[in-house]
Parts: sequence; C-alpha cells; structure tokens
Amino acid sequence: MATPSEKLAESLEALKALQDVGAVAIRSDSLTRTHRERLLKNGFLQEVMKGWYIPSSPNDRDGDTTPWYASFWDFCATYLRERFGTTWCIAPEQSLKLHAGNRTVPAQLLVRAEKGGNKPTRLLHGTSIFDVRAALPPAKDIVEENSLRLYKPAAALVEASAGFFAQKPTDARTALALFTDASEILTHLLEGGHSVVAGRLAGAFRNIGRERIADDIIKNMEAAGYAVRETDPFEGRLQFDLPARERSAYAGRIRLMWQAMRADIADNFPPAPGRPNDIEAYLKHVEDIYVTDAYHSLSIEGYRVSPALIERVRSGNWNPDQDEQDREHRDALAARGYHLAFQAVKTSVRAVLGNENPGPVADRNHGDWYRELFAPSVTAGLARPADLAGYRSDRVFIRNSMHVPLPPHAVRDAMPVFFELLAAEENPAVRIVLGHFIFVYIHPYMDGNGRMGRFLMNVMLAAGGYPWTVIPVERRNDYMAALEQASVHQNISPFASFVGGLVNDGLRGRPVAKVPDEAQARQQREAGPEWEGTGQ
Repeated sequence: MATPSEKLAESLEALKALQDVGAVAIRSDSLTRTHRERLLKNGFLQEVMKGWYIPSSPNDRDGDTTPWYASFWDFCATYLRERFGTTWCIAPEQSLKLHAGNRTVPAQLLVRAEKGGNKPTRLLHGTSIFDVRAALPPAKDIVEENSLRLYKPAAALVEASAGFFAQKPTDARTALALFTDASEILTHLLEGGHSVVAGRLAGAFRNIGRERIADDIIKNMEAAGYAVRETDPFEGRLQFDLPARERSAYAGRIRLMWQAMRADIADNFPPAPGRPNDIEAYLKHVEDIYVTDAYHSLSIEGYRVSPALIERVRSGNWNPDQDEQDREHRDALAARGYHLAFQAVKTSVRAVLGNENPGPVADRNHGDWYRELFAPSVTAGLARPADLAGYRSDRVFIRNSMHVPLPPHAVRDAMPVFFELLAAEENPAVRIVLGHFIFVYIHPYMDGNGRMGRFLMNVMLAAGGYPWTVIPVERRNDYMAALEQASVHQNISPFASFVGGLVNDGLRGRPVAKVPDEAQARQQREAGPEWEGTGQ
C-alpha cells in the first residue's frame, strides 16, 4: 500500500506533466479529483476561481501575491482561449500598454468578446477580467503575442480614447514612437473617416517630435476631403526628441520615464554638497559604515545575518564547511559576496570622487560588483559560473509586486539606454533616485538586483558629495511601497522623498540605521519574516 509521501509524489508527477507542456492555468478536469484535492491540501495548487487553478508552493505565505502576479498574463490567455476560442481581443488601451512594454498586472483586464457577458469575472487579490460583448476588429488588425490577442498598435491608437494620452502618457508616447512613418496609421484613419482622431494623433505625434508623421496625417486626410483640426491630447510637451529609428519599445520607455520623472525629484531631495576635498576621509567613512550597511542590505533581502557573522566574513575567519550545517551556510555565502562586492564598489566610489563621470564608471564596473556578489556561491557550487556571465536569460518576478520586470531580450535593449541617460544627466539627485529606481525596474539579473541598486545609488551619492546612505531594514515596507508607486503608477515622488529624507538625515549627522547587538539580532532572526526567491 502506498504511503502518503508516495501518493503525494504521484500527484506531483501529474502536476509536473501539465507544467512540462507549459500549463499555467489548470482546469479542474486536467487532474483527477484525488490528485487535485491532494495538491490543494499540501499547498501545491491554488484555486483562482471555481474550476480553475494555478501551481503554488507550500512555502508561500498567506496573502502572498507573487504566485498570482507571476501567473496573471499566462492564466488570462489560457482562460480566455478556453472560454471564447479566438473570438476575443484585449481592449485597445491595454493592448497599447503591452505594446509599450508595460506588463504591470491591472486591477481589471478589459476584454472585447463577441459572446462577452458584460460583467466582471473575479480573480485573486482584487483582480478581475471584464469581458465586454462587442464586435472585434478585423483579423488583420489583431496580433497574437505570448498567447494574448491584442489590437495591432495602429488600430489601437485609432480606437484609444482621448483620455488615454493624458492619463497614461508614458505608455501612449512609447507606442507612438514605434512608428517611423504615417502609412499604417493613415490606412485606418482613411478607411474609417476618422477626422477627429486624425487631428488628435497628428497632435500626439507632433508632441513627441515626429513632425513629418503629423504633417503627413493632416495632408493626406485633407487631400481625401476631410477637415482636420489638430489637437494635442497630452497635458505637457517633451523637453527632448525621441530617436527616430529606435525600434525597441523598452528602450523608448526608459527614455520617457527618465524625462517624465526627473522633474519631480529636485523638490524632494536636499541640495548636493559637492565632491569632498578629502577623498581618503570619505572612503574611511564608507569602510566604517560597512557592517551597518551589510547588515541592513542583506536583511532587506531576507538573509538572516548577524553583526558577528558579517565581522567574521570581513576578517576572513570564515569556514564554509563549518557553516554548512545549517541555514547559516547560505547567509555566510551572501555575506562573503557582499563584502567582496563592497570592496569593488569602493573602487568605483574612488573614481567618481576623482571627478570621473559616474554614469560610465557604473557602466564599466557594475558587472564586477555583480560577479563579486555571487562568486562565493559559485565556488560553493550553489550557482553556475554561467550565471555570472551577464544579464539574465529568463523571466524574474518581484515578490508581492504588480510590476512585471522586462523580458530577457528587452533587458539588452534597455540597459545601454539606462547608462546613456545616467552619463548624460547633470542633476546629482536625479542620478541618485533614477539610478536606483530604473535599475531595479529593469531588473537585469535573476538575483541581487536590490543590492546592486543600492550600490549604484551610493556611487551616485558619492558623485554628488552626499554621504553613503543605508536603507534600514526597519523601513523595508516604506521602501518597497515607494518603489511600487514608481513602477506601477509612474509616481517617483514617494521614492525621491524616501531616499531624500534618509540622505538629509545623514547630512545632519542623524544616524538612520543601527546594528543591533547579538541578542537583538538573534531575536529578529527568529521572529522576522523571510523574503526569499524575490529576484531582489
């Protein structure tokens, strides 16, 4: 007779068979009732709604949104295909967001379907699908991407409401920047006689510096007998022109976010003191703060480190074999990697204090920081040498965030633009805030992005003469909430205010972070939550 463990193993094999063929949304009839109930009871399956499930982990905590946000788009694609076949399409505005590289999980996904029910279907964590009974665009105006049926960009722009441009300017401008001429847009405008829309799109293209496209829309519509009044649907104008031949939506998105956000930073940040005259004194302060920085930065990521462990690693009195007996092995490897990376970052700090442009310094050196951060894990056999070779080649998700980081191919489009913008930026506060935020928004690595973002932030701080700044683990929730506002709602002010407040305290000599004594550290490790597997 099979043991409970053997029975669970059989059920896991059935689940694995579904996952091996790419199943994310799992219908109840895809598993026997016995397998389904066993997997639910043991935490390997989570119900989304009656008859539909997603894989989960027994280690997921109650209220953890990560499994759902990571599954959202794949689940919706499968569910909608099962329900409507091919007679559905994501609404124009959401289609434009996806074309613009914005895969943030929406609170409500609006879908057009010939047999839509005109009511919401409730999903997990306050999300839903609202399927509107409406005619679909012609087949030639629909494109399938990652199993999602979307309006093609030109058709979506013609169908999008005027409010979309004002409410979602980064998404709208990124989508507009995909076009290098007016031909595809004009086909839709002329076929439908859309004179009002033509005036709106002409104004929108002119807003982003695409004068030729704007002029061609007006001239061709007027030649066909339509009276066109150009209107700008955006609330403000760009202070720069997007590159005319940049075909990556993700690269364009990073440029637009940078320009849109930079204006909201100065009022939330103290003035730059300027580079210090005594470089060695600055570097001594950086070394003096190391234990505090390492403790808080590693604790933010869920490592259960102690001041004693950090000091032991720094002094070299560290034996991986000795620490391998328990969880401390993983924590010690992380602490060792942090120490090695910190020394590499200090080299970068010295360079920017010597008046080098911090953008190229970070571009040149950030790969070294990353390799040092994970070198001990490679040596211990817990990571592959190939993992240190460059940016990630797989998807990654941020725990409990509705923001979905860029797909792997887009990382390689976005990172050069990120460093180009960092090098060209003259405002120290903008370099600090957007240097950190845009880096973790892109999430270029499978792990270590949070630590790398804070290293990058501190190199930018040094370039402005600000002190090295520690983000306290006690304020982790504030920190993550501010990043979420910037990532999901394009509101950088809370993050600028958060970082600016910590920096201002440092300038005034107020300690913003302390290292607990061993008893306090032990108590925190025993009682505190863990945030593992976040891609942070």
